Amino acid sequence: MKFFKLARKIRTEEDGAVTVDWVVLTAAVVGLGAAALTLVRTNTGTLTTKIGNYLASASVNTSF
Repeated sequence: MKFFKLARKIRTEEDGAVTVDWVVLTAAVVGLGAAALTLVRTNTGTLTTKIGNYLASASVNTSF
């Protein structure tokens, strides 16, 4: 009988469900952040290469 009382108590309480919701939401935010970081990192590397090539080919005039 104790098992059935425990099962009924677990089923009626919503604290665990809220915890699961927060875990899922947190995992989604972390996943989106990792995806955004990957996109920014890739595009930043390409842009850095282009800027480096432009600066390497630029000439600096030292006289006024």
